[in-house]
Amino acid sequence: MQISKGVEWAAHAAAMMIALPEGRGLKAEALARYHDVPTAYMAKQLQALSKAGIIQSSRGAHGGYRLAKLATDISLWDITAAVDGRTPAFRCTEIRQNGPCGLKRKDCKSPCHIAASFAVAEAAFRNSLKAVTLADLGGQVVRDSTPEHLTDVMTWLHEEAQPLSETS
Repeated sequence: MQISKGVEWAAHAAAMMIALPEGRGLKAEALARYHDVPTAYMAKQLQALSKAGIIQSSRGAHGGYRLAKLATDISLWDITAAVDGRTPAFRCTEIRQNGPCGLKRKDCKSPCHIAASFAVAEAAFRNSLKAVTLADLGGQVVRDSTPEHLTDVMTWLHEEAQPLSETS
């Protein structure tokens, strides 16, 4: 299973939004610059998060992005599903029915054991991501960061966060 770079970028962008003051947001350009990634690609991830209701966008000169819900209500699975989709990583094509010794469809009375094993693994993976919230990650960053780094981040946020206008 491979998780796209977009999930990483979206998770980092959403994590930055935890510390935004009320009524302020970050532009896609600022988030891209902070993480040193292409603006167009960051904007694509932010659009996916917005469409999923994880973040909200505000248009215009005083536009930007901010969390649409509490960080405690956003899981890593929510972000992963918003960016990469909810389609299972493994899709059984019933190849056990192919080839010279393939089973007949009527003889496939139970699910393919390989598909069933992958389904169990995928459920464990998703449940693991559902158990980690954005608030959990934010708390871990605060615990693991030096006071100097936290000051640098908060200074950057203060300089970059824009007052938001209308929400769309």
